[in-house]
Amino acid sequence: MQLVIRLFFALAVGLFSTAAQPPAPVRLQPQAAPFTPKEFYFAIITDERPERGPVARLVLAPGQRPQAVDLEGGAAPALATFINRTFRPNKSMRPVAIRILQLKITETAVGNRVTGQLTLTLAFDLLGKDDSDGSEVSTRLTTYQGNASYTRPLNQTNVIEPTLRESIVTGLKGLNDYMGRESGKNEKLAKTLRVVFTEDRDIRNPTGSDTVLYSPTRALTWADFRAIPRPTSRYAAEVFTSFAYEGKSTVKNGVIILNLTAKAYMLKDQSWSRAESKNGYALNHEQRHFDITKIIVERFKRKIHPDSLTLADYNSIIQYQFIESFREMHRLQEQYDNETNHSINQAAQERWNLRIDTELQSLGVK
Repeated sequence: MQLVIRLFFALAVGLFSTAAQPPAPVRLQPQAAPFTPKEFYFAIITDERPERGPVARLVLAPGQRPQAVDLEGGAAPALATFINRTFRPNKSMRPVAIRILQLKITETAVGNRVTGQLTLTLAFDLLGKDDSDGSEVSTRLTTYQGNASYTRPLNQTNVIEPTLRESIVTGLKGLNDYMGRESGKNEKLAKTLRVVFTEDRDIRNPTGSDTVLYSPTRALTWADFRAIPRPTSRYAAEVFTSFAYEGKSTVKNGVIILNLTAKAYMLKDQSWSRAESKNGYALNHEQRHFDITKIIVERFKRKIHPDSLTLADYNSIIQYQFIESFREMHRLQEQYDNETNHSINQAAQERWNLRIDTELQSLGVK
C-alpha cells in the first residue's frame, strides 16, 4: 500500500512539471528621447479602458487560440515606467495627465504567419489648481488615435514590443507638437490674463435714438423724457437707467487679453415727466439717478482685475460680479429715493448731491 502512494505522488509531480507556462508579459524597452518637451511634463497616467484586462491576445503556438498577454506591471504602470525613463520630468513646467482610453493588440494566424493589429487611444489633459479655492482642475487638450499592423512568423514575437513602443512615442510627439503650436494662441494654454476696459465714448444722440449713454459732459434734458406719464404715479418724473457690459477675449503670447466695455445708459422711451414739474431742481434729482448708475459701473470695473479672476472660469466670475453690481445699483437707487423722499426732502437731496459728486470725482468721472 505504501508503494502505491509513492507512485501516485511521483505521477502527480510529473503532471504539474510539464504543464504549459503562462506567456511572459511584454516589457517596454527604454530608448533615447526623440524630442524634449519645452512646455510640459508627463505627471500621471491612468487606465480608463472600458475593459482593463491584458492588453494583447497573441498567437503563441500552432493550433492554439490567442492567449491573453499583458504589459509588464499592467498598462498604466508600464507606460509610466517607460515614459519616465525616456523623458525626464521637468516639474517647473506644466503637468499633463495621460488617460489610456484604448490599448489593444489582437492577432490572427494563417499557417505559420501571424497578423497583428494594434489600436491605441490616448487623451491628454492639462492639470492645474482653481485659483479661488485651490481645488484640482483639469483641462482637456487633445487626443491621439493610432493604429498599426504587422506580420510576423509564428515562432517570433520580437516585432510586437517595438510596434507598440513606436505608437506610444508617436502619440506623445503629437502632444508635443500640439503644445508647441498652440501654447501662444490657445486659451486653454494661457498662463496669465490682462483686463482692458475701454470707454464707450459714442455720446451722440441721433434723432430717433432711444438711448442716452452717460457722459460727464452731456447732462440729461427734459427732451430725453419721451414716455407718457403714468396716471397712477404720484411722482413728478421717472427716469429709467441701467448698465451693461460687453467683451471679447484674444490670446497673444500666452496671455488672455479681455477687452471689455461697460456703459451706463438711459432709455428715453421708458422715462417720463409731468409738464407742470419740469424745473431744474426736479431734473437734477433724475440726473442723480443716472449718476448713481455710473458710479455702479465704475465700481464694477474695479472688481474686474486679474487678481479677482481665474484662467479657468473668468467668464463666470465676471457675470457673477455683474449680477451683484446690478443688485447693488437697485439698493442704492432705492436708498437715494427713500432718504430724499423722491426729492421732497431738500436737505437730504443736498447731502446726496455732495456724496455723488465726491464719489464721481474719486472715480475719475468728473
